[in-house]
Amino acid sequence: MSIVVQKYGGTSVADIERIKYVAQRVTRAYDQGHDVVVILSAMAGVTDHLIDMASQASQDPDRRELDVLLATGEQTTSALLAMMLKSMQYPAASLMGYQADVVTDCEFGNARIIEIGGGRIKELLQKRNIVVVAGFQGCDIRGNITTLGRGGSDTSAVAIAAALKADVCEIYTDVDGIYTADPNICSKARKLKEISYDEMLNMASLGAKVLQIRSVGFAKKFNIPVHVRSSFSDEEGTMVISEDSGMEQLVVSGVTHDKNQARITLKKVPDQPGIAAKIFSPIAEAGIVVDMIIQNTRAEGQTDLTFTVPTGDYAKALALEKRIAEEIGSEDVFGDENIAKVSVIGVGMKNHSGVASIMFTTLARENINIAMISTSEIRISCIVEEKYAELAVRVLHSAFGLDAE
Repeated sequence: MSIVVQKYGGTSVADIERIKYVAQRVTRAYDQGHDVVVILSAMAGVTDHLIDMASQASQDPDRRELDVLLATGEQTTSALLAMMLKSMQYPAASLMGYQADVVTDCEFGNARIIEIGGGRIKELLQKRNIVVVAGFQGCDIRGNITTLGRGGSDTSAVAIAAALKADVCEIYTDVDGIYTADPNICSKARKLKEISYDEMLNMASLGAKVLQIRSVGFAKKFNIPVHVRSSFSDEEGTMVISEDSGMEQLVVSGVTHDKNQARITLKKVPDQPGIAAKIFSPIAEAGIVVDMIIQNTRAEGQTDLTFTVPTGDYAKALALEKRIAEEIGSEDVFGDENIAKVSVIGVGMKNHSGVASIMFTTLARENINIAMISTSEIRISCIVEEKYAELAVRVLHSAFGLDAE
């Protein structure tokens, strides 16, 4: 008998009526003979409301207690769905993360899953129960409730699917699949029938917000097929699978954009061993993620060094680098928050030349200047002025033949 893991996001369980609709979808899979495990997010807006209440209780809420509070959002939806299923005469049981043996590290607010026992879930499935698990949460080795960070329910679902060796993990959300670009800015974007784990990992890290990046990493590691689909229709969505499973390989499968970028430049840095470490170590210690880095060598043993950070960390990073610049003798430090990263992604790029040329020529034709470039085997990213980001997505989408017919 096949095991199906279904995950429903906050908009899918936003109120009682939508939870009833989820119950109908869940029982349909159960009636088809599948063993069903359901992972739920909190109702849309609930997590933000809980965070707001915590900030009213304390200017600096204790992180352990904040996790205890936030976990109640998913506990609520899980209990409500289990009640509803039982009222429909279906055997069901809800479990919190710790009851499902979701073991994490001790990083409150952004815990990482160490292992999932899954014993309790398997016992309930053997008795033909529908098992409803609160997503986004687990329990550390000291017995404390932990949460997995924003989008953590996706990670819960794929990790539990891996532990159970499920046949598929269905991610139900408010979109009907993964598109070649954001449909909100590119009217000609089309839905992909399938996409590889690596392409989805790149899309998730470069601005696409359909799937949480850690969940895709789990899916790839354990080779779990992930079906991204809408909870509001029966239409087929997009399968996220391994690229060696006979999938059709487009040269470029998608164009993404990310406006959450800022750029910092250190001018006339001494070109000496150890300087890069002095520049980036304090950034790492502050927990700031550096993305793209470019170094331009000058004459007389000097260089200009530019890197990008998330917009939210820009002020902190700029302040750190101004202090470091004085220590290392850099002439100046300046930054720019009005930038965006535009990327083309596709596993087919590995076997085709000229992708970079098409990208650069297309942007040049629109007078869009490229400030920085980063490449990998299946991705090319460019930093452009933020005001040109959406235009860049549209023209690149057309240039690579991705427009819907």
